[in-house]
Amino acid sequence: MMAPIVHAQLAWLAHPQELAERLLKLSSDLWRLQEYSWHRALGLASVDPVRPNEDDARFADPIWTEAPTWDLLKEWYLAFTRHMQDMLYDTPGMSGTERRKAAFWWRKWLNAVAPTNFLWTNPVAIRKALQSNGESLVQGFRNMLGDLQAGNVRMTNPDDFRVGENLATTPGSVIFRNDLLEVIHYAPRRERVHAEPVVIITPWINKFYVLDLAPKKSMIRFLLGQGLDVFITSWKNPDASMRDVTFDAYLQDGVHEIIETARRFTGSAKVHAVGYCIGGTALAMYMAWANRRFMPEDVPVRDWTLLTTLVDFHAPGDIEVFVDEASVRYITANMARRGFLDGKEMASGFRLLRSNSLIWHYVVQGWLYGDAPPTFDVLYWNMDTTRMPYAMHSWYLKELYLQNRLIEPDALTVAGEPLDLARITQPLYAVAAEDDHIAPWRQTYRVNNFTTGPKRYVLSTSGHILGIINPPVDPPKRKYRAGDAHRSDDAEAWHNSVEQQDGSWWGDWMDWLKPRCGEVVEARPAQSNEFSELVPAPGTYVLEH
Repeated sequence: MMAPIVHAQLAWLAHPQELAERLLKLSSDLWRLQEYSWHRALGLASVDPVRPNEDDARFADPIWTEAPTWDLLKEWYLAFTRHMQDMLYDTPGMSGTERRKAAFWWRKWLNAVAPTNFLWTNPVAIRKALQSNGESLVQGFRNMLGDLQAGNVRMTNPDDFRVGENLATTPGSVIFRNDLLEVIHYAPRRERVHAEPVVIITPWINKFYVLDLAPKKSMIRFLLGQGLDVFITSWKNPDASMRDVTFDAYLQDGVHEIIETARRFTGSAKVHAVGYCIGGTALAMYMAWANRRFMPEDVPVRDWTLLTTLVDFHAPGDIEVFVDEASVRYITANMARRGFLDGKEMASGFRLLRSNSLIWHYVVQGWLYGDAPPTFDVLYWNMDTTRMPYAMHSWYLKELYLQNRLIEPDALTVAGEPLDLARITQPLYAVAAEDDHIAPWRQTYRVNNFTTGPKRYVLSTSGHILGIINPPVDPPKRKYRAGDAHRSDDAEAWHNSVEQQDGSWWGDWMDWLKPRCGEVVEARPAQSNEFSELVPAPGTYVLEH
């Protein structure tokens, strides 16, 4: 953590001319800030020299602008923060990766020491304490003790949700189970459905019901309402006994198994596969594997959809600070001792990527303001973590994040087959999100440069979750761009050629997908004679902690 910052400091000392120029610019800006301070002290009108970013809600309360004392505290904090970040990003004699790491860790420290995070430098917290006769501080202390007992800063109250009761309530049946996954087949919502089923490969980093939250925002219910026949993976939550489970197993006993189960259940030769996040990466690898294993006409997937998925890990965004050589050695050593990676550790890392909105916001609201955690299903799902088997996850980190071997033809062998993304000729519908900090959209676009079939690419507003869990509503909450993509295009060229539209991309997806899903037939029940119900949906694996 500290090494990149120390390297940046030494780099500046080794370049005195650049350092002098930067200090001169800092001195000029500080004089401007000092002049602004005098104006505020004298009660003179003046324009803020430094404004918070549009998405920075820390200083949204009017008191941070109207009261001179608090306004100046805000301005000086923002000024030093901006200069420090700019200097780190411009550090001479360091690689781009080193500069980004130094800036990342320094930004985490600057976020932690923001005046909004402390009682005596947060005027809103002081005002609430006075107005409540100290009750907000008492409740805040209780919230802090609850968070310490829980082992993390709670984003929502876990007692507000029960999987199978007010989450993951779409009716269906578990029709297949092995040591790695349960296959859920959902009961139809229409009397007639498209003959060829939709098979969804969910990420095993979290649980599948992110696609089946409250009924109004459940993607599963939406697909069923469109007359589609839906199967989904529910992965087992690994423990130490699964330490040696490999990625080959996830592909063969997971992705391939659910596709074959759906084909046998429906009698259909082809399925329409959907992969989300790491489930999408696994699906891309399966598509390359299947196009090597089978003749083109025998590949069991007619078309595929990727949701916020990376196949090229060259520039994975801020997460790269956790996946350099040293970090992977540390993570791998811990997994080797325990047999798995604890999901809470991964969740903490993801929250750290957006520490203001995912950590300090809840510290301020809960500890300083005394507010109860909000009731929000997505936040509960985010807290409902899973573990990763040692063998699978260490391989995944090394081969994909460190070596980036999936994009090299035949460099990566999985389940006995060398993978080449260029062999994939099936039509692709790929969705990304503008504010995604886990799968940056420009990097997800790269899948279009490696596969050879027809491609449609979609860019939704919002982030990794809400950009996908994006049902049609009136008035529309979000926007999207959608257009054909070509192997020779780059992300910026595609972006500039496609107009943004109001609403959800789900409708565009249905216009693309449904005509491919075959004739309309009588709907099949959730279970059959060959595939009797093992347990009702959402199954048993999703309940494991």
